Amino acid sequence: MKKVFVSGDFNILHPGHLRLLKFAKDSGTYLIVGVHSDDISGKGISQDIRLESIQAASCVDEAFILDIPATQYIQKSKPDIVVMGKEHELKENPELEILANYGGKLLFSSGEIGFSSMDLLRQEFLSLSNNVTHSPNFIKRHDMKLETLKEIIEKFSSLKVLVIGDTIVDEYITCEALGMSQEDPTIVVSPLATNKFIGGAAIVASHARTLGAEVQFISVVGDDDNRDYVKDGLGDLGIESFLLCDSTRPTTLKQRFRANNKTLLRVNHLKQHSVSKDIETAILKKVQESIDTVDLIIFSDFSYGLLTDTIIKNITKLGKKKDIFMSADSQSSSQTGDITKFKGMTLVTPTEREIRLSLNDFTSGLVVLSEKLSKKSHAKYIFTTLGAEGIMIYNDPKKSFLTDTIDALGSLVKDVSGAGDSLLTCSSMALAVGADIWQSSYLGSLAAAVQVSRLGNVPIKKEEIIQELN
Repeated sequence: MKKVFVSGDFNILHPGHLRLLKFAKDSGTYLIVGVHSDDISGKGISQDIRLESIQAASCVDEAFILDIPATQYIQKSKPDIVVMGKEHELKENPELEILANYGGKLLFSSGEIGFSSMDLLRQEFLSLSNNVTHSPNFIKRHDMKLETLKEIIEKFSSLKVLVIGDTIVDEYITCEALGMSQEDPTIVVSPLATNKFIGGAAIVASHARTLGAEVQFISVVGDDDNRDYVKDGLGDLGIESFLLCDSTRPTTLKQRFRANNKTLLRVNHLKQHSVSKDIETAILKKVQESIDTVDLIIFSDFSYGLLTDTIIKNITKLGKKKDIFMSADSQSSSQTGDITKFKGMTLVTPTEREIRLSLNDFTSGLVVLSEKLSKKSHAKYIFTTLGAEGIMIYNDPKKSFLTDTIDALGSLVKDVSGAGDSLLTCSSMALAVGADIWQSSYLGSLAAAVQVSRLGNVPIKKEEIIQELN
């Protein structure tokens, strides 16, 4: 670990300070900031307030009140690098001799223009303002009570959920747009910050956990740093994960390059070949060992090779034998993906496009599509997601009220990725605790609205859903 040290009064934390701190952080791996004590500073703002503002800077790893000269601290602690403002470069700097004695470096910089907005950029990811609107007509049509919906959410803590599917790591690279290249018509950007999120089937498991359930998660990852990121993230949530390492593939990584709140480019690092027979056997053995304690099985398929026909058929057979609720989503990134390979599910949540691809039908209306999918896959309930238009619900054909729709409940949309995962998770859990199709579809739509109101896949807490129902 390369430690970097910066010290100063930091009387009022301004963009110049933030640029300096960002430069210091980029120069090493661990940034330590010494805030001059009131005795040393002699400024009007108290040391506690100045320290608090430094601690709030996202690039600072450690901050403390410095009540001795910086040279004494450097001599005692021996940081690898000391960073000072550019204005000190032509002055006498006693730090140089101290650093030279043990091989440390002294760097001068005022940071780079544009980097001072780092903390504002991060607020884009930290903002949890949901801006959810309800559908009073749907609620009235199905005689739903908000108190009943809250009771359903509270029952989630009684569930034991098994999630199986493709793990994805989502990485957002926030950039500064520098303009157009002079050599060719290419947009030039400079990366400012990176934010990672657990995605794919792993976020489905995470949603289920933060909504209150006990969760087991089965997936395949590569032998790389992203495997450790996923493992640590799931462990922090208290999820029991069974991650099989496959040396023939990386942990799937999806990078989004963004500038000015817009996505410029997405780069996917993945392999889509089917897992080996050995991995199939290991997965089925794990499911066999766990099945007796499971109330709900969720298949989260991104067509990246984990959910083979052998795995799907064997787990589905076990689930039916034990009378376990099962749900599935099979996302189609291009022309691959087939929701009809999941037979006999309680719930499936495809997009309209995914149904059309599976059925090779690009002309029929939505209700006819649902009927065809129901007959081919024997799914009990179908929620067709329609993006900004919300979802269409296709009920059990034996029921008198066959179809209905819920308009999209999110009034502020920042990032649509993850909306389907949150709908699948929350609706499936609601059905598993006894909610009817209308209640479960509404709770799933609320979860999706919460998800799209923020950037990145952040696990939805049950308190957030309850808050929207108050």
